[in-house]
This record gives sequence, C-alpha cells and structure tokens, in this order.
Amino acid sequence: MTSAGVTYSEFGWVDPPTDVTAPVKGELTCDVAVVGGGYAGMAAALRLAERGADVVLLEAGFCGSGASSRNAGQLGSVPGGDPSLLSLVHARRWPGIIRLTEGALDFTEELIGRLGIDCEYERTGNVRAAVSPGQLRLARKAADIFQKAGVDVEFGDGRDLGLPNAFLGGMFERAGGVMDPGKFALGLRKALLASDAKVFEQTAVQAVEPTSAGVIVTVPGGHVRAERVVLATNAYSRELAIAPKRLAAPIWVSMVETEPIPSDLLTGTGWTSRSGIVTQHNIMQNYRITRRNTIVTGVRRLQVARGTVGVRKPDPEVVADITEGFRARFPSLHDIAIQRAWGGWIASTPSMLPVAGEATKNVSYLIACNGHGLSQAPHLGTLLADRLAGDEVHDDLATVWRERPRFTPAFTFSAPVLHALWAVDRRADRKAS
Repeated sequence: MTSAGVTYSEFGWVDPPTDVTAPVKGELTCDVAVVGGGYAGMAAALRLAERGADVVLLEAGFCGSGASSRNAGQLGSVPGGDPSLLSLVHARRWPGIIRLTEGALDFTEELIGRLGIDCEYERTGNVRAAVSPGQLRLARKAADIFQKAGVDVEFGDGRDLGLPNAFLGGMFERAGGVMDPGKFALGLRKALLASDAKVFEQTAVQAVEPTSAGVIVTVPGGHVRAERVVLATNAYSRELAIAPKRLAAPIWVSMVETEPIPSDLLTGTGWTSRSGIVTQHNIMQNYRITRRNTIVTGVRRLQVARGTVGVRKPDPEVVADITEGFRARFPSLHDIAIQRAWGGWIASTPSMLPVAGEATKNVSYLIACNGHGLSQAPHLGTLLADRLAGDEVHDDLATVWRERPRFTPAFTFSAPVLHALWAVDRRADRKAS
C-alpha cells in the first residue's frame, strides 16, 4: 500500500522469515510453556533450554514480529520516563533501577557477542536532546540526577555533542548505541531454533488455566500441559484473562524512514556523531542514522488500542505529523523523501518501569517495555528463567518484582490525555521556532 509516495509496511525492519514453524497440533506436555516470542520470551525460553528444562514457546506470529522488530533500535543505559519523578516516587528503589538499566545494557551487548548476532550494533551512545531552552533545562536536570546516581552521562552543547544544527544540546549517555532491532530479533530467534526448546509459531494462545496438576494452555490446534507458564506478552497481555488487570496499556507507536541520503547532505545537517537522539517533549520524537544512510524517526504521536490489539498499518495522519517534525528539525533535507512507514504495539506500565511477578501459582508474568525493552527484556527474561530453574532471585529481577499483581489505572494512557500532550508539544514547538 502506498500513499503520497510512502510505502506502509505491516512489519518493521524485517520481513517474515521463510522458515516460520508450524503451529501446535494436538496435546503437548512440558516443564515450562512461554507465551510470547518477543525479546523477553525468546531469552527466557533460550535460557531454560540451556539449563535443561523441557520448554515450549508459543508465538501468535513469528518470533520477533511484534515490537521487537519494529522499534527505533536505540540501546539505552538509563530508565525511560522523567528521572525527577521516578527518583522521587521510587526513592528506595532508585539505586536498584539504575543498576538494572546498566546491567541490562551490559547483558544485551554480551548476548549479541556470545550468540554472534550481526545486528549492525554501533556503540555510539544516545542523547536526550533539546530543541528549546526549556528542554535544555530538563536535559541538564536529568544529567545531574543520573550523574549523582553514578551513571556515565554528560550534559553538553549541541555542537560539542555532534548533534544536528536544530538541537541546542542535551544529555549524552556514553554507553549503549544503535542497531538494527529486526536483525537482533531474528538472531535471537535463530539461536532459539537451534536450541532444545520447542518453538511453535502461528499459535495464538486463547487461555491459560491453572489446575491442581499444573497449567493448561489452550491454543486453536490443541492444548499444552505445563508445570509452569511464563507470560511474556507485553502489549498483548490484556488479551488473556489470567494476566493481571491494568498490567500495561497497549500503545501504538509509528516509525518512518527516509530514502538514502547523500553523505554531503548528512554532513550539512551538522550531525557529525552517529548517536541516537530522543527529544525532551512530553511525547518524544527519536532520530537515528542507519548503516544505509537513511534516517529513521518516530513516536511523536501515540495512539491507544480500541478493541483487540491486532496487526495494523500506520495512520497516514500520524505519518504526516512525524514527517512534519522531521522537516522542522532537518530543513536542509527538504528534498529527501520519506520512503517507508511502519508501527507496532508497545506496552506501557502505570509506573513506566518494567514489572514482573506471579499472576497465580505457577504462572509468572514479565513486562519490560516502556520504550526501553531492547535491553531490559532479554535481561529480565533470562533472570526470570533462572528463577524458574531454581536460582535465588537476582537483584535486578527483585527490583521490579511485585508480590501482589495489583496495578492502578494509568490515566495518562487515554486518547484525550495523549492528544493533549501532543498539542502541548506542538504549541511549545511553535514558541521555540
């Protein structure tokens, strides 16, 4: 499908693999059934298989077909959300949250190397960048908070940080960088398929029901009887009755990619670093350069789910809005065409932090998204697997563990509130221009 020269894709960085596995047919038994084949589910299943468990992974599409292969591909070292608010509301947990985010980055980098995944990872760092004096103050405050927590960040002028001309400055995270998240997802999938785990794609889970003898997972083609189940369903969690209520809100995030840009034109923007960029708006917009000299940018405007969370394509109106933001930040690239658009469902928790726990006896859950799932999901999925294998709970998992699966409503993730935040951002942009 095309509109105004833009190709609207159902998938993000990758197309469906040619070796999609067959769905479940009949009855299966296993030690652990993992529901969901994103980063967290694949990492959990892989670790369980490595530790000798009889593990079955069930995925409705293909492994990595959700947010895992549709995000911006920026691997960060700090938590998402407002650090001022997070460090205040979660003061006692704040040191653990910092340790978790730094540990997750280290783990994911190690995982890429250990599995030999060619995902075009570049250790460029990332910048919380400002396009107005007000955003610059926010970035400086964030840098102060993270520096006091021991994180390797610095506040700098836009030219010193190698940012495009439209950005005044920001907070530079030295650790982390950018990658092709689709290639990372498919690399993790390849390792999983080569393991002893049994992987069933094209298998949408309909129900998860604990019994006195374990857990029964119902799928269209039969049942899986497991001793324990891991719900690694992220944005799709509310589709299952057993998942805790209000665990996470499914939010649709849209991305666009330009056509390849001549090197001299990229140089002319002032963007001399290859760091990923996120703005300090209420709803941020991200930017990063790919290996093929395109710019990928997105978010800026979020959409909530109405009804079932299913496969969809980006809204042309949202794509036009993201494009408008791109044109405003890169006026020298006015002749560069937007070539492609895609999107995906991410999970946003009420706290804007990852959470894990038990929905019922023998049914664990994990949400590690909020825009930072690229590093946190594989790490926490692995730690949850270690817990199921009998290890003591790792400190990073303990930091996000909830003893009781009770969550407050997240009023921020409603259509009127998200639209209001977008409108405030656009008003601020007009004042800054």
